[in-house]
Amino acid sequence: MTGAIAFDTHRFVKRLTDSGFTEKQAETLAEEHVALLNTNLATKADIAAAQTDLAAVEAGLKVDIEAVRADVAKVEAGLKADIEAVRADVAKVEAGLKAEVAKVEAGLKAEIVKVEGGVETLRMETEARIAKAETELKVEIAAVKADLLKWMFGAMIAQGGLIVALVKLL
Repeated sequence: MTGAIAFDTHRFVKRLTDSGFTEKQAETLAEEHVALLNTNLATKADIAAAQTDLAAVEAGLKVDIEAVRADVAKVEAGLKADIEAVRADVAKVEAGLKAEVAKVEAGLKAEIVKVEGGVETLRMETEARIAKAETELKVEIAAVKADLLKWMFGAMIAQGGLIVALVKLL
């Protein structure tokens, strides 16, 4: 800071001495005030220098901001490309999965048809076995009936003969 501030020390000293200060006290106080003003107050030159510095900083910041914008644009372009690549990969995977699902589905349908055919064959075989067993049981029942009738007729004849023999004996 420069000492370009106007301060009327004579008037300041005069007012202090009129107020009861000694001349030495008033002069010392005036000198201190001048020193404080010269070291602590900014001058027009100081403000102009600060404005120049500020303009330089602002220009530097603008350059930095433009550099950051350019970097952001590059990153954004890269991200867009990456996103498109990921979308393409997802589409490929999706198509592959659809093909796999269709393949598995076709295989399952073929297996279901095969199993249904096997079940139908088993049903027909079971029905045939049941029909055969039914026929065999009917034949056996008929044979048992015939044997039972023979035994019954034989028992009746034997009873009839026994009754006739008893009637003759009595």
